[in-house]
Amino acid sequence: MEHEELRMSGLGSGPEAMMRIVSYFDGLGETAADPDTVVRHAAALAECGAGARLASGTVVRYGPLGDPLEGEAPGPGPDVWLERTGPAHPLDQVLLDRLQHTLRMLGVRPPARSDLHLGDPALVEVLLSDDEHRTDRVRAVELAGLDPGKDVRVLALYADRVGPALELIEWICPGRLVRSAPIGGLTAVLTQTPVEDRWLCDALHTAMADAVPAPPRPGSGRGPWVGIGERVSVYAAPTSWAQARRALRFASSTVYGRRAVAFGGLGPLDLLADVPLGRLLGARGISRINALAATAAGAQDVDTLEAFCVYGSLRRTATELHVHHSTVASRLARVEAETDWDLGDSIDRFVATLALMLRRMALSSAELAAAEGADGRTGRTSG
Repeated sequence: MEHEELRMSGLGSGPEAMMRIVSYFDGLGETAADPDTVVRHAAALAECGAGARLASGTVVRYGPLGDPLEGEAPGPGPDVWLERTGPAHPLDQVLLDRLQHTLRMLGVRPPARSDLHLGDPALVEVLLSDDEHRTDRVRAVELAGLDPGKDVRVLALYADRVGPALELIEWICPGRLVRSAPIGGLTAVLTQTPVEDRWLCDALHTAMADAVPAPPRPGSGRGPWVGIGERVSVYAAPTSWAQARRALRFASSTVYGRRAVAFGGLGPLDLLADVPLGRLLGARGISRINALAATAAGAQDVDTLEAFCVYGSLRRTATELHVHHSTVASRLARVEAETDWDLGDSIDRFVATLALMLRRMALSSAELAAAEGADGRTGRTSG
């Protein structure tokens, strides 16, 4: 391992050597359990004695062979030092700076946990948190039965009835390991199913739409919805979890919405996930559509508008809605009169499509915000 083999005598004094020292201590910061380990490795790297005075006042000193040093420590002065008897190395100060930084990070890091056990939902929380000790995450991977050599994907599930929704996910991923835990009003699901985003997204959307039909009016449905993160290394699971939660904002139970949304398929639409809920609700196009949908006749016109934006032509929309194309035309004319849109114009048609998407996001986001706000553990995970 690099911690055992890297020595200052084998390094030069240029930028590459400096980066190797930085990388050396970054690795220690991830794996070292205590200050003694950090100082001992620093002494081995420097090939001379090394010491540190900790915040508690304790002095830690080791020789280059890993032996604790006896005798008097330096008096009041630097928090870290080298005890060289020969000429200084040009990068000694870089080593000391990284030693001090690593010890400081070790001091603020939460202690390793000893309460993890097989089947514990906390395993999932550990895997999805950037704040956990590296050794805890390695142990959690082992206890969860995950293969550290294979990628993992994280799903963010929101549902009134979590049990049936999890059964659907397990059915879509037959014979694959699935681990889940409630986090912040959502359910985090980890799987190592090696399938493409689009296939998984389409399969989950179809299964959930079949299992739970669209509600009679927008905003009256409570899932199930799924955001799908990208496949990443098991130790990068927090990144996939953050992606899944962003994708979840685009999920919807409406007839033309998607029950499952993959982060990898959003492209530039991901930027909309940063729009605050209040701005979505107050956007002019959305408020106009909501006002129009406040009556039964207006709601029918909005449904027709959404179908038209999906299917792209009067005749196709009429066929899908089982009405005459003149009926579609008259409904769209009423929408145009209320919104000042010209649906024959490509820009106005795009604005209408975007407004409908943002409206679905607003309805879903309001419910998700309430669910996540009801559980204080949301802050436990990153992203």
